[in-house]
Amino acid sequence: MSPIPNIIRIAHGVFYVTDLERARHFYVDLLGLNVLHESPGALYLRGTEDREWTLKLELAPEAGIKHLAYRVAGDLDLKLLAELAEAEGLPYRWESELDRPRLLRLQDPFGTPLAFYAESQKYPWLLQRYDLHKGPGIQRIDHINLMTPQVAAMLRWYMDKLAFRLSEYTEDEEGRIWAAWIHRKGNVHDLALTNGTGPRLHHLAYWMPDAMSIIRACDILAGARQTEAIERGPGRHGVSNAFFLYLRDPDGHRIELYTSDYSTVDPDFEPIRWSLNDPRRQTLWGARTPKSWFLEASRLEGFAGGWEPTQDSELEGLPQHVI
Repeated sequence: MSPIPNIIRIAHGVFYVTDLERARHFYVDLLGLNVLHESPGALYLRGTEDREWTLKLELAPEAGIKHLAYRVAGDLDLKLLAELAEAEGLPYRWESELDRPRLLRLQDPFGTPLAFYAESQKYPWLLQRYDLHKGPGIQRIDHINLMTPQVAAMLRWYMDKLAFRLSEYTEDEEGRIWAAWIHRKGNVHDLALTNGTGPRLHHLAYWMPDAMSIIRACDILAGARQTEAIERGPGRHGVSNAFFLYLRDPDGHRIELYTSDYSTVDPDFEPIRWSLNDPRRQTLWGARTPKSWFLEASRLEGFAGGWEPTQDSELEGLPQHVI
């Protein structure tokens, strides 16, 4: 059996935005993310607990996602990932990024642009610099959610090839998996896979200190007369048990503010099954979900440039009702 690379956690996202100053106002002035670096064409942001940047906003003619990145334990794991790409015929290349001198870029078999790195420049955290905290208090990156028409196949590949572990899943009466929540770092998920037209990024999520900090985000947006940025919530998920709020940035990228899920570190943790017909999985309180939630997501850049082509779901019936 071939060794499996040791992936630590979700680490960053690179978002293409069409107006950097407008994006700065949303992410920095309103949400309070901290600017670690900036250049004429990019902002590098982090939460108060992040010791490195976790979101890059890059100026581009069109909005989209450049790649989504994971930390690995060391250079051996990067080597194993390159060997996996070679063995499976996946496109890959070596690059560098600010603070990350060795970055392996590849595209998974389902069209997702990924990056992996082991070494990153560290900076003093701001967790206890309360005098510098702004906005609602975004703390650290937590997870991403991808929409895909191939949930079951993608779930199996990430578990078999990258050793992700399953925490929760949605299944219909015929045993078909419609959504899955998988992790490496020991909470509910680093990556969610949800059925729908894709591949596309549904959202990137940041961990918040508590539920009141999420409510404060709503108050800040209301005070700034930016309530159109609030798409869904606040509320509590059935899946993950987490308190949540979903926001849309000026380019339509979806951000989740997320807190209070649970630990999954035990090796004999038993994944939680949700029936497709159970309405509590989306919102434990029963609140209705807006239609945009099921239909809209961010495009992914193809490995060779341009936008990755999307496919409709292969499942029939309720093609989007699993997020």
